[in-house]
Amino acid sequence: MSNEKSSQAPRLNPFTANGGRPLAGRTALVTGAGQNIGRGIVLMLAEAGANVVVNGRKNLAAVEEVAKEARELGVKALPILADVGDHKAVERMVAEAIEKLAPIDIAISNAGVRPRQAFHEITVEDWHHVLDNNLNAAFYIARCVLPGMQSRGWGRLINISGQDGWKGLANRAHNVTCKAGMFAFAKAIALEYGPYGITSNTVAPGIIDTTRIEKDYPNYLQMNLDRKGHIPVRRLGRPDDIGSACLYLCSEAGSFITGQVLHVNGGEFMC
Repeated sequence: MSNEKSSQAPRLNPFTANGGRPLAGRTALVTGAGQNIGRGIVLMLAEAGANVVVNGRKNLAAVEEVAKEARELGVKALPILADVGDHKAVERMVAEAIEKLAPIDIAISNAGVRPRQAFHEITVEDWHHVLDNNLNAAFYIARCVLPGMQSRGWGRLINISGQDGWKGLANRAHNVTCKAGMFAFAKAIALEYGPYGITSNTVAPGIIDTTRIEKDYPNYLQMNLDRKGHIPVRRLGRPDDIGSACLYLCSEAGSFITGQVLHVNGGEFMC
């Protein structure tokens, strides 16, 4: 056994840093943040001290309301509408965020479209629309924020995917493909940018109690009840469950975690 002492100084509790605001001084971009999981992530990061860019695609009132909630937590918040499936729109959004707020330290790709279509009904246009908004959007965002993160020697990339990327799901071939692609994309970034103090991970939510579009989720309430009985913790997930997972990965507590998929599903993935 070596008698050499570790050269690393003891770390302080990462969750009590900066007066219990472990992300103070950081700036986070969260896409699809006007409601549901995106809103939960924004508010969790804001409560931890991060300034936030609140992105939505169409509903300005929704992102403005989430930004207002974030400001009430004592941070700066910038609402921006941008179609993340359009790389030019993403470039403009990031440039505006840097100009009006600060460089992006944390980028969380949460926006997505999830149409329900049998495979034979999926057109080429449908396929590209889903890939642009779900998988390609993560690429567009990463290519805009990674150079700055690299130059500053710190950064966090998180993709919000889903357990369907592992299990598969009928009538969602395009969406499931995107979810699985996010896992691989995060790993590639983790390997390439780890030496620069940047981590890259994926969070895969289970069933989260959110508002849904009825035509895409028929019998949603009954489905929730049925699945709840099979989840080991016997409850549905909440948006702040996903927000907590993101906070963990973004804080120094998660600084040694990269290239991973964090399943947040109450144990349902085991069943």
